[in-house]
Amino acid sequence: MKTKPYFLLILFFCCTSSFAQKPHTILITYHSKSGKTARMANAIAKGAAIHTDIIIVIKPIEQTSTSDLVNADAIILGSPVHNANLSSDVLKFIESWPFEGSPLKNKIGAAFVTGGGISSGEELVQVSILNAMLVFGMVVVGGEDWTAPFGASAITNEAPFDTKMNDAFLLKGQNLGKRVAESVLRWHK
Repeated sequence: MKTKPYFLLILFFCCTSSFAQKPHTILITYHSKSGKTARMANAIAKGAAIHTDIIIVIKPIEQTSTSDLVNADAIILGSPVHNANLSSDVLKFIESWPFEGSPLKNKIGAAFVTGGGISSGEELVQVSILNAMLVFGMVVVGGEDWTAPFGASAITNEAPFDTKMNDAFLLKGQNLGKRVAESVLRWHK
């Protein structure tokens, strides 16, 4: 029996398009001097990793390149809270993002922060990160529910939390990672 050429073409297209599809990537990048923001980044990666068909890249901002940003389907950015502001290193990092030609447009964006105390500016910093992402044309998502509308945050130096990061904050980080992964799969089909 002779196979018709158009059948082979359809079979080739179906097979190669599914294999040639680039895997989805989530970039989790952060600034951390004390290790607390890095710990939250790892919790976010753990939550995002429940979807095994997504590549998770986790790097401090000083090791994150422009190609890391451009090649990611989602960017989750973390900063410590410094006087109710982003750390100056994170601000410089955002200022270095590529703007011309809108290469970050339609990427998923999310924020996480660590602050020394309750009401030390966590939400202000999260909103600052999200605002910057919106300027770059990104689609931003918050945490899993109303208790984390701007992303994930942790209190690190105030009783009863002290210097050990409370598991409730790490769970918020995991939930943010999971939500971003689910958003990537929906948004980038």
